[in-house]
Amino acid sequence: MGTKLPKGAIKPRPAVVAMAPYSPPTAGRADKLRLDFNENTVGCSPHVITALKERLGAGRLAVYPEYGEAKEAIAAYFHVQPDQFTFTNGTDEAIQVFVNTYVDDGQEVLLLKPSYAMYRFYAEVAGAKISEIRYPPPGMEFPLQHVLDAITPRTRAIMLANPNNPTGTGVSLLGIERILHRARKAVVMVDEAYYEFSGVTALTEIERVPNLFVCRTFSKVFGMAAMRLGCLFSHEVNIAFLRKAQSPYSVNSLAVEAAQAAVEDKAYIHSYVAEVLAARELLCLGLEKLGIRYVPSSANFVLGDFGKRAIEVRDALRGRGILVRDRSYEAPGCVRITVGTRAQTRRMLAALSEVWKK
Repeated sequence: MGTKLPKGAIKPRPAVVAMAPYSPPTAGRADKLRLDFNENTVGCSPHVITALKERLGAGRLAVYPEYGEAKEAIAAYFHVQPDQFTFTNGTDEAIQVFVNTYVDDGQEVLLLKPSYAMYRFYAEVAGAKISEIRYPPPGMEFPLQHVLDAITPRTRAIMLANPNNPTGTGVSLLGIERILHRARKAVVMVDEAYYEFSGVTALTEIERVPNLFVCRTFSKVFGMAAMRLGCLFSHEVNIAFLRKAQSPYSVNSLAVEAAQAAVEDKAYIHSYVAEVLAARELLCLGLEKLGIRYVPSSANFVLGDFGKRAIEVRDALRGRGILVRDRSYEAPGCVRITVGTRAQTRRMLAALSEVWKK
């Protein structure tokens, strides 16, 4: 669609006009090995399906969502109080509500690059002044000192992912505490979408540190990306403000029903995480054997450096029914590969070997 306004149309805000569109490739994925979006590659716990079948009915769909019971269950799972978090429509809404609550037009937001595109997306919609710190190639380690140096009295908000997407690299809790200490006049959001694969969390600090916000998602390890459910955690006073800036029914009833069942099946989560960690090691060994450099990862994906062949590799694997994500537009030569099971990883490595050795 073109950007030329038809006669009589009203021009959008300048911040929106200046934005680049975000168009993730979401079509034609159903019958392929999906190693492109960091999803759970085997699906959610069977408990989730059973719960939805048992509870789904015409009467339940006719009423607006009620979150009380689900909030108690999810709070217990994450070891927080119910008033220390709000449900969100995926991590995306968590970011949106965070920005809407704290960032005004022209205020400075500090981000890292490359990272999850929605941080910049919502900051741009808000008309924020964006300052970015780059992950340094080739190792893509978290640039802690550069982040600390970039924090000034003008910094209003900081958003970072730990581990980061697409690099897979993370920052220690001590590093996060140093950022929080330096940024005492700013709000700091730590996105822990891949926490289960890294084990590093700042969630334990939300009561003690009033400018800290942590978000989690049910889209990754829990295998519920289609349900669009996340949680945004902070001190209870902050959560009260966040809810004022949030639509009251943005999360649907089925999502919270599914979440209750998902957190009950801890054995499934532990089993899947163990399988992914074993497969991640297998993938890294396979890349080494092929002579392909990669960034050591703490998440359920690995960023490989394929040089000038990045697009070729992505397309060739797609032709073999395997989807991986090109990230060369922001990390030159790089392709991100989701880690699934060991069997899926062996399939991907066999196909990659054929492509790479041509």
